[in-house]
Amino acid sequence: MRLDYPFIVGFSMLALGLTACSNSSVQPSLQKPLEEVRSSNTHAQVTQQPVVLQPQTNQKTQSVPSLNSDQKHSTQGTDIRFVAVGDVMPGTDFPFNRLPANNGRPVFAGVRDVLIDADVTFGNFEGTLLDGGQPVKSCQNPSVCFLFRTPTAYADTLKWAGFTVMSLANNHAADFGEAGRTSTMKSLDRVGIKHAGREGDIATLQVKGKNIAVIAFAPNRGNYSINDIPQAKQLVAKLKAKNDLVVVSFHGGAEGANYTHVKRGSELFHGENRGDVIAFSHQVIDSGADLVIGHGPHVPRALELYKGKLIAYSLGNFATYEGINVKGVTGLAPILQVTLNDQGDFKVGRIVSASQQAKHVPELDTQQQAFKLIEQLTKEDFAGGNLSFATNGEITKKN
Repeated sequence: MRLDYPFIVGFSMLALGLTACSNSSVQPSLQKPLEEVRSSNTHAQVTQQPVVLQPQTNQKTQSVPSLNSDQKHSTQGTDIRFVAVGDVMPGTDFPFNRLPANNGRPVFAGVRDVLIDADVTFGNFEGTLLDGGQPVKSCQNPSVCFLFRTPTAYADTLKWAGFTVMSLANNHAADFGEAGRTSTMKSLDRVGIKHAGREGDIATLQVKGKNIAVIAFAPNRGNYSINDIPQAKQLVAKLKAKNDLVVVSFHGGAEGANYTHVKRGSELFHGENRGDVIAFSHQVIDSGADLVIGHGPHVPRALELYKGKLIAYSLGNFATYEGINVKGVTGLAPILQVTLNDQGDFKVGRIVSASQQAKHVPELDTQQQAFKLIEQLTKEDFAGGNLSFATNGEITKKN
């Protein structure tokens, strides 16, 4: 992913749109200095043309009906309504203090009404909830070492924002080792947010009398592997035998503005196999998954309806306060609303478009850039993905 700290000037890596994301959980070769990563350019074999956005003019904040209660609104009957977003990193105090005011509440203030309007609200927590502590890897230059440490008090903010379950399967969840991820898990437990990530950590929820399991996969050590599809199929099948609905989250695919398109076959990035996301998604659905939510590329990607089940191949960066570059397509922050019937089949959906502004805060976008991009990519990558897109952001099954 392209990362951009305010105090870094003239960092040519960003101009090239390459990732500077450190990965503590994969091969040691991926821990080399950014200068070496930049020169190796191992991802060139899957380079795609970036999607170019037109400059935004007269941007206005879309209004959303105000909700007078902290309680979520739910659909009627036995339908289950999900809200899903991409990467969440509401501020870091490592290696320098870049934390927002009021424990991060302003980060979510402009989109909170959308987040709490669901039965289940999902996000990918990209970092660690930890007070103090040092990372498990050494950095030659702390100013270009991208490790995220958020105070544990921010768990209360995530709860206030509406999240009910979060993925901890990604390349930043163990920035401060497994002890750091344990701290994240305990912090989320304290406020009642479920989590899935580390091997053995599977979230279970009860909604409207339905048992829902959420399992997360990633290419990084310590997580259920996106690259072990046979194991993924077995895990999902076992969960489906015990639960009414199964949601699969994956962290996969190459990163950055050049990688909005879903690639057939395995995606390699800086020498790491980031998964065959199409084969993975299809096969976990064949094994019982009802909804598949992707993140990792830091840009929105296409949707696909496969055998009546919805796949979101990437929901991009959602709330990444001063930690990740959010120029162009990397700044689009789609909010996916999905309603499943009691059999787990896709019923209706909607993309609420948001984008991150000057201080990396998601705000509703009346230009609907995220929706338009996802519609375009879905048509280009999956011939429409068996979906119909309405101008108001609504998504339905194609007749």
